[in-house]
Amino acid sequence: MSTQPANARTAAKAERRTALLASAASLFARRGFRGVSIEDLGAAAGVSGPAVYRHFDGKQALLGALLVGVSEDLLAGGRLVLANAPDPASALRALVGFHVDFALGKPDVIRVQDRDFESLGAADSSAVRSLQRAYVELWVGVLGRMFPERAVAVRRMQAHAVFGLINSTPHSVQLHGSDSAGGTALGGAEGRRGRAGIPDETARAVLESMAWAGLASDL
Repeated sequence: MSTQPANARTAAKAERRTALLASAASLFARRGFRGVSIEDLGAAAGVSGPAVYRHFDGKQALLGALLVGVSEDLLAGGRLVLANAPDPASALRALVGFHVDFALGKPDVIRVQDRDFESLGAADSSAVRSLQRAYVELWVGVLGRMFPERAVAVRRMQAHAVFGLINSTPHSVQLHGSDSAGGTALGGAEGRRGRAGIPDETARAVLESMAWAGLASDL
């Protein structure tokens, strides 16, 4: 008996789930969690409102899957960066580049977390906090290998300050850009240019330079 139909159904279900998560990121970023209905989410993903419940228990569960998923991706990606780096300085530069790529590639998710984190259920909120604390500690550990004389609290403060710098990009580009509606702030087909007309390559270089200066400078 062929497994192809079952495999096709599994693939189709995974594709719809991915589409729903992408729709949730875009709609929640634009309207806020409370301004989006199940029907809105389904329509954006090309399914009926009730069909959303085949994949998620409800709107809050969808928000949880979105933010827990991206936190898992951050931690896994950060660990992979460290595993492939030959020395602490290379590891720190790679972590900076990795986080800049995340911010430029997923600005909607950053906006959703900033604005709608409190709408998460208790279990998802705890999971996101735990995953993101572990991600922060990757940076704290690398800084400790580079600067063993620095107190842990100072290194942790540096990491959070750099996250604030890099993660502010979706907000600043949206605020000063000319297009205030629609999908991601730094995406699209026109040469990967943000709403303020800044190419991703330029934004990446500026952010990486500023982040490195803030982390590696003498204190």
